[in-house]
Amino acid sequence: MEDEFPKKRNLRPVEKSNLPIITLSVLVLLVLAMLYVGYEYISDSSSNAEELTSVVVDTTAEETSVGEPVSESSEEEPAEEDKKPASEKKPETETKTISGASLGGQSITHEVKSGETFSSIASRYNLKVETLKGLNSSVSDVKAGTTKLKVQVQTVHTVGPGDVLRVVATKYGVSKEAIMKANGKTKDFSERGEKLIIPFSSRK
Repeated sequence: MEDEFPKKRNLRPVEKSNLPIITLSVLVLLVLAMLYVGYEYISDSSSNAEELTSVVVDTTAEETSVGEPVSESSEEEPAEEDKKPASEKKPETETKTISGASLGGQSITHEVKSGETFSSIASRYNLKVETLKGLNSSVSDVKAGTTKLKVQVQTVHTVGPGDVLRVVATKYGVSKEAIMKANGKTKDFSERGEKLIIPFSSRK
């Protein structure tokens, strides 16, 4: 019987070790400590960066305020032209009055039509613009249908028998085209009894 049922050996109970729990606790503490140190480092870096930024901004503001001079007077300085004495200021251009007698010839009246100007009217009668303005010094602007200008021409010729434009032009020493232009003609034609304006042969 003893051989069939061997006696149970008295086994020594194994004691459980607490080493894994202690190791795990130490690791957790180390991780927490590292996280805390990292957070403190990041916080310090952020605060230092903010302080540095504020210092740079303050320095820039001080440089800007120093670079811009402060004007003690808010009044603007007078313009250069106002500083000049009245004697040095350029006088306004005045139209010199011209009498028809000084030019010679004959005086006629021209009624301004649409689109006409001092320049175009002077060209029509072979006059300078300043001459036409001098003859009409009281007129500052021309208006169609209302303005009448005094014009000085060589003469006014009454067409007689055989007075074609070429013959009349030769008689007064001007071109046929000049007579046509002065009379607003587009065709080389004149009628007996017609009055032709004869401009000056040279521009007055």
